[in-house]
Amino acid sequence: MPANLTPQYLEAEKAFRNARTTEEKIACLEEMLAVMPRQKGTDHLHAELRTRMAKLQESVGKKPGGARMSMKIEKAGAAQVIVIGPPNTGKSQIVSAITSAKPTVAAYPYTTQIATLGMMQFENIQLQLIDTPPIGDQPPEWWLLNMIRRADVVMIVLNLVQDAITAAETIVGILKEKRIELGKAPPEQDEEGPVFKKALVVGNMADLDYGGNNYRDLENHFAGKLPTIAISAVSGNLDGLKTKLFEILVVIRVYTKTPGGKPDLTDPIVLQKGSTLETAATAIHKSLAQKMKFARIWGSGKHDGVMVSRDHVLEDGDVIELHVER
Repeated sequence: MPANLTPQYLEAEKAFRNARTTEEKIACLEEMLAVMPRQKGTDHLHAELRTRMAKLQESVGKKPGGARMSMKIEKAGAAQVIVIGPPNTGKSQIVSAITSAKPTVAAYPYTTQIATLGMMQFENIQLQLIDTPPIGDQPPEWWLLNMIRRADVVMIVLNLVQDAITAAETIVGILKEKRIELGKAPPEQDEEGPVFKKALVVGNMADLDYGGNNYRDLENHFAGKLPTIAISAVSGNLDGLKTKLFEILVVIRVYTKTPGGKPDLTDPIVLQKGSTLETAATAIHKSLAQKMKFARIWGSGKHDGVMVSRDHVLEDGDVIELHVER
């Protein structure tokens, strides 16, 4: 075994040895792969763990009834947002208020014991929110860490009546130990480095933060590091929260139309900001970009309906009309 394995890896390895179910073993292997230093000396071990995980996943898929159990939640909608936070912050209440989900909401800590899914509507797109068990004194479960790594955005919910800054830094520190950094990734990200995730810090119970002093302290603490917002799951700014989540994604919505027809403004293609016409064509169908003869655009073109090249950079709200080889 390589001598340069980290304490995080050794901790995950110990959890793997103590795991009782196949699903727990798979989650631990995913954690081991995530925190393993990627060096020449670990290549063999990396391949060995991949093979072991594949065999376990295959065995789970062959369980009676044919239903494959998994701790992985497939993404739905335009993006996946995982909602985390310490106990008694009201995150389940927020998820319940802005989605169709019905997580257990109560005035005592650790109410949420499993992941609960809900779809949040923002204008003409939907975002998938995942409510999760609170992060307290004990380290998060392996499956929760893996969900955080897969999500597009991490939403940290804090109680503004409590010491929100300390609570936030505790969670940031826990994630950092697990090689998960919050914020913008560096221009040249090291493959052996941590995973960087977009994040939003939400100060809940703003209606009880009289004068707003606690939120201002929180906002100043994260200024230039992470975006923040003050809300109340009971009385306000939930629409502002939806807008903030959309802005953090840094995505654009592009619409399509057929020649002579009207654009369908109800079902946009969601792309990363800076995407080109060719990227949009590929998103519609993999072969469409190859077959595309030319395209017209309404929105970011110099004139409505003007022909544009494949490398034309699209903007939010653009309408494209694709013409293919017959």
